[in-house]
Amino acid sequence: MTVKSTVPWRAGLVLGLSLLGFSLAAGGSPAHAAAAADHTYVAQGDDTFWLISKKLNVPLQALVDANPDVSATNIYPGLTIRLPETSASGTVHTASAEAPAEAATLMRAASTEPTVTAASGEVLAYSKTISAVASAYSDSPSENGAWGAVDYFGKPLALGTIAVDPSVIPLGTKVYVTGYTFSGLPTGIVATASDMGGAIKGNRIDMFIPRSVGNAWSFGLQNVTIYVLK
Repeated sequence: MTVKSTVPWRAGLVLGLSLLGFSLAAGGSPAHAAAAADHTYVAQGDDTFWLISKKLNVPLQALVDANPDVSATNIYPGLTIRLPETSASGTVHTASAEAPAEAATLMRAASTEPTVTAASGEVLAYSKTISAVASAYSDSPSENGAWGAVDYFGKPLALGTIAVDPSVIPLGTKVYVTGYTFSGLPTGIVATASDMGGAIKGNRIDMFIPRSVGNAWSFGLQNVTIYVLK
């Protein structure tokens, strides 16, 4: 357990998790109705690429390829998602021999980018890995000082909040942390670097664990691998 420093410059960022899913089909349900004639779909609720692919029965990779400008971790209600075009037989068109050479090259590059499979089964693209030592903290007043159970930006602490050394992991960075063991938590978790701690220097992180999940002090110090997500 590491007591965080109480710095007055906390004020606003919250964990965001989101990942892959999408697929095109004809039907009468609201989900299919949302797949408009112009081959678009408007994201709803907690939609991710993966959920959309299952909902509309569209190949996940074809959906991702059709939305190169959409971050898989930032799909929000109201966002317009482009659907892969289909032929009259319902076959999804993806890059092929007649596609521009540069498009095929981009698809090959995308298919070879490093990924990690999360505990949820979702596939996450990452830019680099960091070996670090993790500790844990809770929303206990004794661990958060006068500023209370909020992160550096003033947002309430939540599962997925981690405290970092910004010189190693910039604030606002989304990461996937794995390698730890703690009853009540999955074997890996997508998190946002939105907090700081007085003792969190170098390759160190402090993971927030709600008291409803367990006693953070029992986490101790554990070696973890951090995947910096794209």
